[in-house]
Amino acid sequence: GAAQSYYSLLVILVAALRDVLELGDEEFEYLAAEHETLLVMFHAPWCGHCKKLAPDFAKAASRLKGSVQLAKVDCTANPDTCKGFGASAYPLLKVFRNGVDAGSYTGPRTADGIVQYMRTQTGPDSVPLRTEEDLQAFVNNYDPSIVGFFPPGSTGLPEFLKAAAQLREQFRFAHSVEPDLGGPHSLDPPLEGPQTLQLSSRFEEGSVLFTDPVSVAALRRFIRDSLYGMCPHLTLENKERLRVRDLLTVYYDLDYRRNPTGSKYWRNRVMKVASRYSSRGLSFAVANKHDFLSELEEDFGLGMSEATELPVVTIKTRLGHKFTMREEFTRDGSSLERFLDDYFSGLLKRFIKSQTVPEINNSPVKVLVAESFEEVVNQPEKDVLVQFFSPRCPHCKKLTPVYTELAEQLYLDPNLIIAEMDATANDVPLGYDVQGFPTIYFAPVGKKDQPIRYEGTREVRDFLKFLKRESRRPLVLNGVREEL
Repeated sequence: GAAQSYYSLLVILVAALRDVLELGDEEFEYLAAEHETLLVMFHAPWCGHCKKLAPDFAKAASRLKGSVQLAKVDCTANPDTCKGFGASAYPLLKVFRNGVDAGSYTGPRTADGIVQYMRTQTGPDSVPLRTEEDLQAFVNNYDPSIVGFFPPGSTGLPEFLKAAAQLREQFRFAHSVEPDLGGPHSLDPPLEGPQTLQLSSRFEEGSVLFTDPVSVAALRRFIRDSLYGMCPHLTLENKERLRVRDLLTVYYDLDYRRNPTGSKYWRNRVMKVASRYSSRGLSFAVANKHDFLSELEEDFGLGMSEATELPVVTIKTRLGHKFTMREEFTRDGSSLERFLDDYFSGLLKRFIKSQTVPEINNSPVKVLVAESFEEVVNQPEKDVLVQFFSPRCPHCKKLTPVYTELAEQLYLDPNLIIAEMDATANDVPLGYDVQGFPTIYFAPVGKKDQPIRYEGTREVRDFLKFLKRESRRPLVLNGVREEL
């Protein structure tokens, strides 16, 4: 009964945890070298994000068993290894190949996402194709495929393989040196020339041909300009690549495998409108709203529990400015047109995730929220030291009395503000890279667009030494002006 089900679940979870290799300072180097592909999570026992990730990490380890090994390192017990790989904010995920650091893991942090991403890390950088069946099987995929056709001895093939090695985490590559393979598969007329690249995707139902001399730089440009088309499918895997531009995204029940007709219905309506605005610097995408429920709620304030089958529309710019379409999406696209007209006319109000601005804010440590951040921090005649914290972070709690003492000693300085902001409840402004807590920045007079990250020891004397060095004016400490 229930007890047996609980026992089975417990056994499965324990087995999954055992699939995650635990590495320490003493054995990391030689054990990591034993695995062709290894994904390592550098973590700390107190880290809430680490605890949240752990079950998905364990599930992924079980599913990848035999192809990719997953491991973890406790940075509180193994500081040397963690310091050597730059693990200062947790969790940090890195990929290793035969013990060599191959870079940070940039994929999604769900079990499915980890499995899908790490499977791209195994096997050859570019899949060799020998038959028409190999070719059809490779390009019959909803993710775009980059296929190179080369004659034997082509000078373009080494460059293609070099590009595949650099870009394999992002794209699918294959190549063929079979003389008859490129022509039959190509568009009409048959492909000509000594080397041809073909980008194919079931999503776009078409191909883009590249016939220039092959180089890594040229291939990067080709992929960047041609890969996604006018209105690509935004996913958890490609969102970072698509969001390098100002992007309008339409979220709905998109599923090209289970519901291709309905999925294309809304995309076609988006594309009809997008074609009229495509030259104005805004990119367009569609996405499955179920993949982004938490993001829509937390980053855009859109509660999806009451959502209908109608799409939801957002815009996020490269500068991090966010907008949402409040009008109901109409099937003729007129509401989307009105939303875009207002956007380009500067009539839309930005959405900012922010706590309420405090009515009284006279404490030595000033409380910042997203709506007041710019007004306080960017005061032209004030230096500002700001701590980004999480209420659940033990390091932040430990820092509180130190930070408060620092603020009390500098309370009478008319040129300096000591402040803090809950970065879990407020949007972090552009220019401040907050990946872990606490993160502390100094915004000096005359350089508000170049905040300086504090990397020193978290003691009052060290903060004071930093502020004396970075401030243009002498500090007023306990009411007494310090000498320069």
